[in-house]
Amino acid sequence: MILPEVIREEKVDVLIIGAGAAGVRTAIALHHYNISCKLVTKREFGDAHTIMASGGINASLGSLDQEDNWGIHAADTLREGHFLNDPKIVEHVCKFAPEAVKELDKWGCPFNKTDANSINQRFFGAQSFRRTCFVGDRTGKAILDTLVSKAKSLKIPCQDGVYIFHILKAKGRVVGALGLDKKKGDFIHFKSSCVVLAAGGYASIYERSSSRKDENLGDTIHLSYHAGAKLMDMEMVQFHPTGMTAPESYIGKLVTEAVRGEGGFLFNNNGDRFMTEYSPEKKELDARDEVARAIAKEIEMGNGTEEGGVYLDITHKDADFIKARLPKMYNRFLALGVDMSKEAIQVAPTCHYSMGGAEVDLQSGATNVPGLFAVGEAISGMHGANRLGGNSLIETLVLGNSFGQKIAETFEFLEDKENTGEVKKQANEYLQNIIGCEDPGVFIQKIKKLMWNHAGIIRKETYLRKGLEELEALKAEIKGCAKPISKLSVDLIWQNLDLRNVVLSSELVLKTALYRKESRGAHYREDYPRTEEDWKKNILVYMGKDGRFQLETKLPGPVSEEVEKALQSNYSLSYHQLE
Repeated sequence: MILPEVIREEKVDVLIIGAGAAGVRTAIALHHYNISCKLVTKREFGDAHTIMASGGINASLGSLDQEDNWGIHAADTLREGHFLNDPKIVEHVCKFAPEAVKELDKWGCPFNKTDANSINQRFFGAQSFRRTCFVGDRTGKAILDTLVSKAKSLKIPCQDGVYIFHILKAKGRVVGALGLDKKKGDFIHFKSSCVVLAAGGYASIYERSSSRKDENLGDTIHLSYHAGAKLMDMEMVQFHPTGMTAPESYIGKLVTEAVRGEGGFLFNNNGDRFMTEYSPEKKELDARDEVARAIAKEIEMGNGTEEGGVYLDITHKDADFIKARLPKMYNRFLALGVDMSKEAIQVAPTCHYSMGGAEVDLQSGATNVPGLFAVGEAISGMHGANRLGGNSLIETLVLGNSFGQKIAETFEFLEDKENTGEVKKQANEYLQNIIGCEDPGVFIQKIKKLMWNHAGIIRKETYLRKGLEELEALKAEIKGCAKPISKLSVDLIWQNLDLRNVVLSSELVLKTALYRKESRGAHYREDYPRTEEDWKKNILVYMGKDGRFQLETKLPGPVSEEVEKALQSNYSLSYHQLE
């Protein structure tokens, strides 16, 4: 058991919550400016969700298509985001993407190379040119391995097995955070001058998700919201077209877009290559939301497989090509008794990425709460209503670097003597008031199922309202069986923190999805199927002074002249490889 009154104190200038690509790249940037920082992570250092990103990372290097440039990359990103993106963030990321990828290459990331020894690039959905750099189909792991190696060489500390669950404030600004150390079985009060949220998103609040079941449960959403930060685009959740359908322990696990990027075809149970009907030009490489909805419709019409999916077939490619370009996928399916060079694999949509998160300032990553910053999937703005495949990894690198620099340039060490007593009292009171139940896992699964059924690929008002009703009933049930955390084991406290995060993230998604009365990108309303110009605005949600949800909207900023020119040029990839 844990006694809430026992709190260990640790002091660090900058606390970075999350040790994936975004957090580690931010730490490396801070180190360059001699700012002391510490990474804290729930998992082991080097085992963050970044490793699940398989297909590649975008940068307009022009290795194969010399016409490509950052402006066209930005235009593709805005078009895929249905113009809800923050144009300034998009332009900044796309402009500095080549530099970030070249830096990784210099640090030893083993990118696939062309015969001319340039970084190779592959096709990815909804892109005008081949700009997705890759390391076979294990790009995320290779990138994180490179970053972790760099961080270790710089002796940047990382404390693993720690769950940060509350942001501490004094006089309106952040002064640290509370964490649970699973290994030592005690609470930690981190005293810091600023906190950076880099612990991912909330895609795993759905029953079918490409995330590992204990990741992306909305940690940063709960931390941001209760610290007073504004959140944006919470209704925008991306469903990847191709997740696994079997065996049970693999359901939802990602089948990388690279399988389609390298020429894979989609067939229904009748043998029809259905994407030629839904998207005659782009076919399997249309935007993720379009392909996911097409698959969902085929399954709904009774054209799916017995496992509730469709077929993804790349058997027309040479076996050696598949083994060289898709080794991770090939070996995974082979271990399950399926040789994808000889037979089609079965796939169905899976929740993959959350576009919503904290609203931040482009220059620094600062939220509206002094001392609180965010980066990576913890923020909104880059992806708008739908993320362009290959853009998540590059966002973490470019913004991790630039935000880290800005934090360092404006960093001020806070003397905490006058706040020490107040903050200690606040920390103890918070711990005393946390309650939990003895079966949090059961409730988490019920909410995940609720979200899949009522706020999934196809939404409408009756579904969403029913979801909110069921969630309210579950909240009451949870409260009815809860007890003080001093009565619970460390493992149960950990799971209850997950449950708390899942509840809040789910409620925010349901309420904002109900509020947006149109279809745009990943948000498809069957009762409002049109995309409306009047709804080309972001939905912001935050906690009001009365402790209740507050909703407001704002317009995305203007697009630069250079990117507008690229948009008007309407570049389009030749999809000859899919013929």
